[in-house]
Amino acid sequence: MNRSFIFLILFFLIFIGVTSSIFVVDEREKALVLQFGQVKSVKTDPGIKFKIPLIQNVVRYDDRILSLDTMPLEVTPLDGRRLVVDAFARYRIVDVVVFRKAVGTGGTASAEVRLERILNAALREVLGSVTSNAVTSADRVELMTRIRDAAIAESSGLGVEIVDVRIKRADMPTQNLAATFQRMQAERERMAADERARGREAAQRVRALADRKAMEIVSEASRDSEIIRGEADAETTKLLAEAFGLSLIHI
Repeated sequence: MNRSFIFLILFFLIFIGVTSSIFVVDEREKALVLQFGQVKSVKTDPGIKFKIPLIQNVVRYDDRILSLDTMPLEVTPLDGRRLVVDAFARYRIVDVVVFRKAVGTGGTASAEVRLERILNAALREVLGSVTSNAVTSADRVELMTRIRDAAIAESSGLGVEIVDVRIKRADMPTQNLAATFQRMQAERERMAADERARGREAAQRVRALADRKAMEIVSEASRDSEIIRGEADAETTKLLAEAFGLSLIHI
């Protein structure tokens, strides 16, 4: 009985030891085998791996391309028009050993805090060297490439590779929008007033031309009617005279 119990205990301990020494690396991740906090090996190939139970532990990192959305950042381009820029980056952990040393136990969350600071600095540097029109235009691929390259240079010590940087939105701050809209409204109202004034002036010219033309037509019609009336009176007088002459002859 005692032997069976001891055998079961030994079997259980061996089973626990074997199962705790086996771990699986997924194809979407990389793994570090740590011994007392020190890196002993790097596992990048997927499959079943082994470690020393109780002494060694495994830390896993995502090997896929990750996304980082930054908080909206206010920048000041060359022309002094402040803009609120909303950007995001895609990055990948390429060296897990350097990444572990750089961020410690903080992992991806700690790395993204530092990456966001790096990205914000690159945004301010690059966007501060151009005008606001260049930032808000659709053709800003070159600016995003410059931001990415600057961020890559600064993030090399983190063991990550920044794959891409994109500007999602670049707008004026909310407090500036009202003033801008008022200026735009005032400008549109001024343009509308100018158009109305030009329209009234053109209408007056057309009305004056129409009045003059109407007077000319009426004057010509009156003159023609007088001529026709005079000719008719002359013809009437002539006919009456001829008729009177014929009556005298018959008498």
